[in-house]
Parts: sequence; structure tokens; C-alpha cells
Amino acid sequence: MKQTTTVILSDSDLDTDFEELGGLNDVAEADEDFSPSVDKIELKLTPDVCGERLDKTLSKLVPQYSRSRLQQWIEAGFVSVDGKPGRGKMTMLGDEKIVIEPQAAPDEGAYSPEDIALDVVFEDDHILVINKPAGMVVHPAAGNWSGTLLNGLLYHWPTLLGVPRAGIVHRLDKDTSGLMVVAKTLIAHTELVRQLQERTVKREYNALVWGTPNLSGTVDAPMARHPRDRIKMAVSQSMLAKPAVTHFQRVATGMLEKFPVSLVACQLETGRTHQIRVHMLSLGFPLVGDPLYGKQHLARFFNRQALQARRLGLIHPASGEHVEWEVPLAEDFTELLKQAGIQAD
Repeated sequence: MKQTTTVILSDSDLDTDFEELGGLNDVAEADEDFSPSVDKIELKLTPDVCGERLDKTLSKLVPQYSRSRLQQWIEAGFVSVDGKPGRGKMTMLGDEKIVIEPQAAPDEGAYSPEDIALDVVFEDDHILVINKPAGMVVHPAAGNWSGTLLNGLLYHWPTLLGVPRAGIVHRLDKDTSGLMVVAKTLIAHTELVRQLQERTVKREYNALVWGTPNLSGTVDAPMARHPRDRIKMAVSQSMLAKPAVTHFQRVATGMLEKFPVSLVACQLETGRTHQIRVHMLSLGFPLVGDPLYGKQHLARFFNRQALQARRLGLIHPASGEHVEWEVPLAEDFTELLKQAGIQAD
């Protein structure tokens, strides 16, 4: 039986912080081979497998697929035994006819190029600087295997397939807008990762928060996964917590109806998942519109967290010169500030 296979690239660290997301040893791993053109696999068992479980038998006879993948197919009804649906724990007698219908993994096409419009702020032979819109996922993950920044990058710059994670060395939350740098070469990738690890990359965000924080301050509070809600992050003193430092300055104040709000500029030393959102919440000033950490009864004012990466500065990986970029606030963010009586710069 002829069987055609293709290599599918997978992401093994979807929950990493963005310094780690581009780690020096981070090389895309090959997932189990699969092609939509693969035919059904038909097997006639022999007495030497008598007494073995179905899933264990298949893992030996079809080694190109993992045992967990085969178990998924069994549970989903894509494996039959003598014409009837198979069960993973059923015992083989050694004369059964097995038919397997291979199914594509959910991440099939995760690294497929897609014609997605991208706002390029800067480009040369070494790096790209992208102004990511709110609503765009940076890297394929469960529930978002296509339509991501990575898919768009591979369409416009196919050579990025040869760079870890298509050159992505840090990321922004789906509903956070703003600046991101992308490495176009392996050398640039290594250098940008080093700068992120050494905390020399300058990243400044604007956030609109509920309340009136101090004029300035620093939040030096380690973070880890929330102990009861795995979707959230939290300030933590657990052994698993990682250092997280955010500096902030209050830029302006306003009102949304009768509720006070403040425009805050935040500078990151570290890049933990949800860092600004969690650190401002820890001070008692959640972001306006934040669906995960914000005030749910005030969600009507904005349909996403009011957060944008406004400025990005780094040492150019080729020239060694300091370079910096700045973008205006997104239109929806600017309109929100107008509602609050705050003039956007």
C-alpha cells in the first residue's frame, strides 16, 4: 500500500513568556507525518499479537503515528475491528482485520502561508517591525490554527520558514495592538533573543485603567499561573513564579460616565504573559475592557483590553546601532480616550 507523508511543524511551548518564546534552542519540532492523501490502512493480524490490547498492537504495527494519536482515532471511530468500531482496551485474538482511517491533526497547516495584510512599519534584510492589529493571534495554537501573524509572515516572506517560529521572538496578546519585531535571519533571531533575555529591548505600552494610580511607580512582583484558573496569570510567591517588573507613569486622567480612568504608560523589564494586565490589577487598577481581569459590569465601554505597544527600541542586530519606532494609538483606542475626555498624543 502506498502512503504519502509530509512533515508538519508543531509548537511545543504555547504558554511561554515572550523572552522564552524565541529561545536559542527553540527549533520547530517535526510532528507525526500526515498527508490528506493517505489511504486507509488495512491490517490483518497474526497470532503473535494474541492477548494484546488494540491500541498497543497498533502502536507497534503503525509506528509512524504516536500511540496517543491512534487512541484518539479509536475513540473517534476511525478504527474498525472486523467491521465494527474498535475500543482501545479490547483484547486481540490474532486474526482480526483492522481498518484505520488517518485523520489530520488539528494543527495541520499551522505553518501554511496565508495572504493576510500586514502593517509593516520597518523592513530591511535583517528584521521586520510589524504593527499588529487587535484581534490577530501571533502564533498558531489550539482554536487558532490559521489566520495568525505567523501565517501571514510566511506568505509575504517564505524564507522565514527557515527561521525558528518564522522569526517571531516575542508576542502580544490577541487583543493587544502594537509593535513587534520579527527576525528575518538566524543571526538576527539569535541576537534579538539575547537582547530580550538581557532585558535591553525597550518596550513601552499605553493602557487605560480604571481608577487613579500614583503618578509613577514600579511593580516588582513575580508571576505564575493562577492556582485555580489555568487561563489566568497571577502575582505569586510560589516556586514556579518567574520575576516580573513593570514601571508605570500616569499620563492623564478622565471619566467614563461617572467612573474615573487613567491613561498609563508602562515600560517592561520582563515579558511575562499578561504582565501589564496582572500587575495593574494587583495595584487595584484593572484595564478598561479587559475580558479576563477587568470589571465585568463595565465591559460595555470597550470590547477588548485597552492596551497597545506604542514604542519599541533595540540594538539593530546587524549595524549595532540603537533603533526605535513609535506608532499612533489604534483608532478604537483613540475613540475610547475621546469618550473619557483624554486627548491622545
